[in-house]
This record gives sequence, structure tokens and C-alpha cells, in this order.
Amino acid sequence: MQSLYSYHQAVGADLMLAQDRIAAAFEPDLTAKEAPDRRQLEGQRKMGEAQLRDWYRTGITPEKTDDKAVDKAVTDAINSFQNQVKKDADFYGGQLLVGAESIHDQYLHLLNLPAALLGVIEEEQSREERRRLGPREDALDATRLHKNKAIAKLMANEQLQSQTIRRKLAWEGSEEVEALRAAWEEMKADETMLAYLSGKDIDQPEMDYDTDLEILRHIYKDFVFKGEALPRQLESDDLNWEENRPIVRNLVLKTLKMLPYSADEKQELMNLSANWADDREFAETLYKQTLIEDDKMEKLIAGSVQNWDVERVALLDKIILKMALTEMQLFRGIPVKVTINEYIEISKLYSTPKSKQFVNGILDKLATDLAASGDIRKSGRGLLDNQ
Repeated sequence: MQSLYSYHQAVGADLMLAQDRIAAAFEPDLTAKEAPDRRQLEGQRKMGEAQLRDWYRTGITPEKTDDKAVDKAVTDAINSFQNQVKKDADFYGGQLLVGAESIHDQYLHLLNLPAALLGVIEEEQSREERRRLGPREDALDATRLHKNKAIAKLMANEQLQSQTIRRKLAWEGSEEVEALRAAWEEMKADETMLAYLSGKDIDQPEMDYDTDLEILRHIYKDFVFKGEALPRQLESDDLNWEENRPIVRNLVLKTLKMLPYSADEKQELMNLSANWADDREFAETLYKQTLIEDDKMEKLIAGSVQNWDVERVALLDKIILKMALTEMQLFRGIPVKVTINEYIEISKLYSTPKSKQFVNGILDKLATDLAASGDIRKSGRGLLDNQ
């Protein structure tokens, strides 16, 4: 949805650039020997821009005029517009996948956070000792955190080590390190952390490991996904963090559940989804097909909006409707009701307060019409046609 929205916004900008090309074609040549006929140039510009707007609105190639300069300028503008629109479609389709896969990178990046935190703590202790020629008597002893077996197990994971190097996911930037320093100050005032640091190791290794794992969960829950410094840094580093946060949180906490005492360095980490290859194909197909079917869906929506000009429908609502209608007709294994409910939820999150009822009403009506005409046919185990 966001990629399609960005694409449609870009198309509007592309149209303005095409208009600028026509305007530039009829700019007076101030270096010409004879004074340009400004009135004629202004008339040619207006004629060219009018033809471009008509073409954009109707899709019908403009007829040739008696003015070859106008015809050439309009043809050039249309070709430029179409080329740029194609580039934008490819670009935002690529951004769609980059954006989704960056969620997995953020997950792996956060798995590296405990190691970076230990580095910050060690640096602080070393700096204090150099400044005071020895450790302070009242200094907080973070030895137990340095000996945390759950953090050690996470740091030793071979898949994490490999992906971190390959995709450059370590915590190294100065802003990230500064956020870790601020987060450590928050942790030093936390009762749970203080109780852990002042506690003693248990004779039973597995029980001791469980305590280590629990404080690691606490760090993530209360200082990474809540807290002050780290959430602020993550949000500034990723404009989509607020949307991605619940997914990344789920991946991180599930990973910690997969790291019991018996887990070794070959423990497999979480994937972005249960079957990312299929989900990736679904996303690519839905994006491309929604663009291909854009005119068709525009007409369907226009025919179902009573007493309301389709151009006055919010762009985001139209995109939601077009995606839903494309999904209904293209993916035979997804029940219509599931599709409708999903897009109602999207409208509630991203569009206007009244969009929920609007989207629900239009999709209900069009789903019935399309099923009756045979354009929607559902099949698959446990599915009745069109249900």
C-alpha cells in the first residue's frame, strides 16, 4: 500500500515535469536576432499543455495539429512522462521488497545489541579507572552481566556472526553508541537490573542460565522496545520503526525462547515469515497486478460510488480498494471475507475515520457483483466458491 501510494504521488510529480517540458519548449529565445513573438509562444504553450492534460485524462493519443512545434513538444512530453512513470513503478516495487527485508536486518541488528552494550560498559569502567587511578569503591559491579551466559550464547551464534559481517549489522555508529550509553544509565537505576547485578551465581548451571536469559529478556522488553534512549535512536534511524516495532519485537523475543541452556552455536535464527519466498512473490505480484489493473479498478470504483465523483475519493482509499479488488480476483486461495477484513483493518490504521465504513460498503457491493459475473472464483481445500 505504501509503495503504491508513493508511486501515485510520483506520477503526479511526473505529470508536472512533463508540463514543464512543454513550457520550456516555448520559452522565448532571448539570444535570437529577431525578437520572439511572445503571444504566439504563449498560445503554443497553452495548446500543448491542454493536449497533455486531455491525453492524461482520457488516454487517447492527441490528434495532429497544424503546428508541428506543438505536436513535437506534446509527443516529447508524453514519451518522457511514460518513461519516468515506468522507472517509478520499478523503483517503488523494489523499495517494497527492500523495506520488508530491512525488517529482518533490524531484527539481526538488535540481536547484536547486548554485545555492543557490554562494550559500552567496559569502556565506561576503563575510563573511570584511568581517571581515578583505580576502580571506585561505590562503582556498580557489572561483572555478572559480562559473564551472562545467554548473551555469550547469542554472540556465539554462527548465523548471526555471518549475517552481521555480510550485511554490516553491528552497532558501530557514534549515535548508536551514544544511545547505548544513555540506555545503560537508565539500566543502572532499574531495580530489576540492580537486583540481578548484586545477586550470586547459582550452583545449578541451568537455573543460573535461566536467570541470565530472563535479564536479557528484561533488557529488550523494558529498554529496547520501551525505555527512552534506544527507542528514540531506533525511530530516528528508521522512519518505519513504529510500524515495524511489533514485528521486530516478536522476532527477538521468539529468538530468546529458542535459546535454552541446551542450544548450541548452530541454532537457526528466525526468518521474516514462515515462508518468505512465497510471501515475497505474493507482495511482488499484488503490487504489479494492482498497477496493471489500475484503470479497470478505477472504473469499477467509479461505477459503485453513487452521487460521488471518484476523483474526490481519498487517494489512499482508492489504493486500498484497488488492492483488495485485485487480490479478490487474482488469488483464488484467499477467501473474499478474509480480503475484505484485512483491507478494512488497513483503512482503520492509515486512512480517515470514515474510511472503514466506506471501504467495507464498496468492497461488499463489488465482491457480490464480481462473483455474479464470474470475475471472482475461489477454489482450494476448505473453500466454497466466492466465500
